[in-house]
Amino acid sequence: MSRFFSEKFDSLMPYTPGEQPKDKKYIKLNTNESPFPPSPETLAAAEAELKRLQLYPDPDCSELGRAYADLIGVKAEQVMITNGSDEVLNLAFLAYADEEAPLIMPDITYGFYTSVAEYNRVSYEEIPLKDDFTIDISDYVEANKTIVIPNPNAPTGIALELEDIEKILASNPDNMVIIDEAYVDFGAESAVSLIDKYENLLVSQTFSKSRSMAGARLGVAIANENVIQDLNTLRYACNPYNVNRVTAALGVAAIKTNSYYENNCRIIAENREYTADRLREMGFQVIPSKSNFLLAKSDRISGEELYRRLKYEKGILIRHFNKERIKEYNRITIGTREDMDAFLKAVEEVLV
Repeated sequence: MSRFFSEKFDSLMPYTPGEQPKDKKYIKLNTNESPFPPSPETLAAAEAELKRLQLYPDPDCSELGRAYADLIGVKAEQVMITNGSDEVLNLAFLAYADEEAPLIMPDITYGFYTSVAEYNRVSYEEIPLKDDFTIDISDYVEANKTIVIPNPNAPTGIALELEDIEKILASNPDNMVIIDEAYVDFGAESAVSLIDKYENLLVSQTFSKSRSMAGARLGVAIANENVIQDLNTLRYACNPYNVNRVTAALGVAAIKTNSYYENNCRIIAENREYTADRLREMGFQVIPSKSNFLLAKSDRISGEELYRRLKYEKGILIRHFNKERIKEYNRITIGTREDMDAFLKAVEEVLV
């Protein structure tokens, strides 16, 4: 760090993204990207928009916001388009978490939460998951704190039932409850249907996973109109042109071809169950998942050794975490059937 770096960030621990190595071509099953490209119509829309890059984008992403609102059955005023769903989380932590309303979150979850909390100088508490890695909702009922929960959770892939989310919302009427639905399209139930019932609900969604746009950076905040106004107040104060023209055009076209992406999600879910069954046949413990990844471990090999041998001997990347409770597990992104067969074959060879 330079000598000019503010002391207020002395203890900041930045988020560590998944590997994006350049040394050779890998089968990438480590960053929960879609194995499928965007639809042809989506790519064509981006190409057309390149001709207008001399113009600023619409700061409200009005066309995309209306299209997304229609898709999920809410009003356009209940939607804000963002530069990835991480921007939703950053703005929400800034808006709704402070000394009077500190954050609480699961202890095993998306690592960005703690980083962005520290970035915003917000205190937080990590609530331990149960031994089976499920969330104990009693830890969040009447918590009287700002709550952030991913549904499904990551890296476990376990989803909460909508009735459990509603219990948390109803028991914390004076605190914001942020439900991060990055993986909801792979089998979980969205909380969007509760937006009009609970003013303390903020749902975060993304185009990165189910709509093959991780490289485009496009997210969505969904909440009642007053909450969206809060977030827009902060967004306009720091980054009013947050989504570029090309990305916004990609989003509109993706919604128009939504059936293409829904079919991809079905294929990924089928490949997830296929892979889980095969891993269990090999003796792995596999956590039941409603996401586009699996969390699994084997008693025959440590999590770190499996990760390293797959990477260096087989050219396959999976995600290993050093956190004590999950260090024997690895997270495996679900790819095409060919990807998963190559992964399973490599695992069998490593275990011999």
